[in-house]
Amino acid sequence: MTAIQGQSRADSRTAKAQSRTSSAANWSPTSWRSRPALQMPVYPDAAALANAEARLRRYPPLVFAGEARKLKASLAKIASGEAFLLQGGDCAESFADFTANNIRDTFRVLLQMAVVLTYGAGMPVVKLGRIAGQFAKPRSSNVEKIGDVELPSYRGDNVNGIEFTAAARLPDPERMVQAYNQSAATLNLLRAFAQGGYADLHEVNRWNLDFVRSSPASARYEDLAARLDETLNFMAACGLNSATTPQIAETDFFTSHEALLLPYEEALTRVDSTSGDWYDCSAHMLWIGDRTRQPDGAHVEFLRGVRNPIGFKAGPTLPTDDLLRLIDTLNPSNEAGRIVIIARMGADKVADKLPALVRTLKREGRTVVWSCDPMHGNTVTASNGRKTRPFDAILREVKEFFAVHRAEGTHPGGVHFEMTGQEVTECIGGSTEITVDNLNERYETLVDPRLNASQALELAFLLAEQLKAERLSVARARPAI
Repeated sequence: MTAIQGQSRADSRTAKAQSRTSSAANWSPTSWRSRPALQMPVYPDAAALANAEARLRRYPPLVFAGEARKLKASLAKIASGEAFLLQGGDCAESFADFTANNIRDTFRVLLQMAVVLTYGAGMPVVKLGRIAGQFAKPRSSNVEKIGDVELPSYRGDNVNGIEFTAAARLPDPERMVQAYNQSAATLNLLRAFAQGGYADLHEVNRWNLDFVRSSPASARYEDLAARLDETLNFMAACGLNSATTPQIAETDFFTSHEALLLPYEEALTRVDSTSGDWYDCSAHMLWIGDRTRQPDGAHVEFLRGVRNPIGFKAGPTLPTDDLLRLIDTLNPSNEAGRIVIIARMGADKVADKLPALVRTLKREGRTVVWSCDPMHGNTVTASNGRKTRPFDAILREVKEFFAVHRAEGTHPGGVHFEMTGQEVTECIGGSTEITVDNLNERYETLVDPRLNASQALELAFLLAEQLKAERLSVARARPAI
């Protein structure tokens, strides 16, 4: 095949995708630009922005369409109650803290949590990181004021700098290029960890971080690891080991981030050569935040046209009419695995606000994955001025989430955490007893407080108990044969 023929076929695939999405539904990767776009930076140099976008359009995709389809198939199983979703990672990734050790430690905590949840749920756990692209952050105010000085708010390292200077706070499109390069390197390492032996279940004891070993959750984890070793030894005696059974030695690990910075997302959107569909190749799954989920807004317009799995945050102010409109816009064919609804109500509002949403979608026959984000609705300001999240409130929101789904006869499909593998002191409470007085010891987040590894593992065990109770309840409800 000549180069001209190859280009002709590529053009044909592009035309096919454009015909299917644009003429049928008036969508293109640029159609968002005609809609109201909230939480977007204003770049002072339009030529520099265009240059950065042009380079990103020429760069290789970070993920592949086939991987996104594999995630969608896994999410479809969650929607039907056959699996559980664990989504977690950093509040906002940092250029300054970009190290192999930080990536490894976040990955290993997620592996630990997944093992614990698999044990409790008795079903597969889909692992989805907030990583390799989670840079941009929505803000409640466009400006930040310290004393008499007022500057633009920090919006994430792929937009501007956190330093409180006029130069740092100026949106810089070159940061998008740096974010791409960091995401590519992060994905390379994650793929090596997931497929190169580090995720082997025989390594389960090595996943425990040193600073976690003094926590009560660590003792429970080591007991679970010992039982897992016994099971693996039995399986090996039956001829099932890492060499014969890849599921023991490898794991699927997917990436996600909030699709907030639309110029970046548009530049990484590609036509899949096998299907002719458009995919946002910056991550396997993208989500829309609670501040940018307007049905007529730019973010919904952009994501309705890509074929990745899509999530959106559902806060306490989301009306049922808007919920249905969002789903009908993003998933008009009611395709299983396409939509993840990430409920972030706050512990005191779940029982009041969530049931109507769940009941509406059940009545209307919409197929979705329901996930619980117990972090964002439980942020408070401590007496020392630090933002924090009480561990008890996080746990209470998760329990209320499960209770609502139990009452409505629906599947509590997953959880969504901001967490890190580092020994930070940002969320108060838990068995490690972090107090307000401890917050300044290692308060390192760029924006929102995160669970540290000890707290994340403790929460995983508490979740496992909920999942086990749910599993037993379903089993008891089945009619005898």
